[in-house]
Amino acid sequence: MFRASWQHWKKSSLLCHSRNDLNFNVSMSVTIAIETPLQDEVRALVAELNAVLLELTPPEHCHHLTVEQMADVDTAVFIARDGGAAIACGALKRHTGGIGEVKRMYTRPSHRGRRIGEQIVACIEAMARAGGLKRLVLETGDRHHAAWKVYERSGFVAAARCSTIPTSDGRCSMRRLSPAEVYATEA
Repeated sequence: MFRASWQHWKKSSLLCHSRNDLNFNVSMSVTIAIETPLQDEVRALVAELNAVLLELTPPEHCHHLTVEQMADVDTAVFIARDGGAAIACGALKRHTGGIGEVKRMYTRPSHRGRRIGEQIVACIEAMARAGGLKRLVLETGDRHHAAWKVYERSGFVAAARCSTIPTSDGRCSMRRLSPAEVYATEA
């Protein structure tokens, strides 16, 4: 039953517009929506992300989802567009136990500093809440300082480990979606 519900949310035309009331410095032409990753423009965006990650992370510690894996039924991909052009991405991967993982976050250099990544995280969190998830987790490398800032501004806190991510060997963070949950239970 949950899978059907998840698919309903994934296939819905969820569209997150710029939210100036949250002080995002984003132009009104930027929109964020769930899209298939199986399109050339998104493949190019993900290829840029992979190249940047390989500059910052040793290959043996890179566990990139391919665009084909991103198209899986348990993953929703958010694409930010400015004037129709894909400029940023992020994904929500559903795990068992009410846990969602933030994946494949990237903003093109031309659009950095406008808090588009934070806006994508907000869309991911909204979908996670709507889909009944209780916690979001993510993993990022020790050299990804810009990513840490995005996640910390979005309410993520450092975690001792990410037990839901089998290949975790980077810096882990969590965000509680349910006030009753305590992070210490994962440590």
